[in-house]
Amino acid sequence: MFMTAPLRTERLLIRHWTLDDAEAAYKIYGSPEVARWITMKEVDDVSAMRSVLEAWVEAQPNLVPPAGRWAVVRLADNEVIGGLSLRLLPPFEEDFELNWQLRPDAWGHGYATEASRALIRWAFDQGLEEVFAVARPENKRAIATARRIGMEWVGETDKYYDGRRLQVFRYRPSDL
Repeated sequence: MFMTAPLRTERLLIRHWTLDDAEAAYKIYGSPEVARWITMKEVDDVSAMRSVLEAWVEAQPNLVPPAGRWAVVRLADNEVIGGLSLRLLPPFEEDFELNWQLRPDAWGHGYATEASRALIRWAFDQGLEEVFAVARPENKRAIATARRIGMEWVGETDKYYDGRRLQVFRYRPSDL
């Protein structure tokens, strides 16, 4: 279930991260507008981002399928504009979480929705029965994106991520 070929949409390519992506990844994960919403350890520079990418690249083949982290590349200019991941939600590691991050200058073009839908379809083809997304109630952009993807709001919980109050969204194959 390790994604062997990149996923392609009309405007995007979803592929594995490489160490050569460090500078582009830093524009995403090092951005304060992005970092404030994610649980990842703060990255202060390109060197720190390269270390994070090294860990991601090394871990990728060992993740519970279909979990993984991928770069989102805009086909028009071949630029890495974002990242996607599917991972098991803590603390019980039963539910798969979809999350997306785009660099701020790529916001508002529908890229997160387009990439997420492609990854969800792929995950369902691998046998996944549902995908969740969680967002802090004040993260209006993430909530709007989850709704644009077609995810159903299922409530609010504090069971994930150290008791933080989060909005929970779900997508199932029947929602396709």
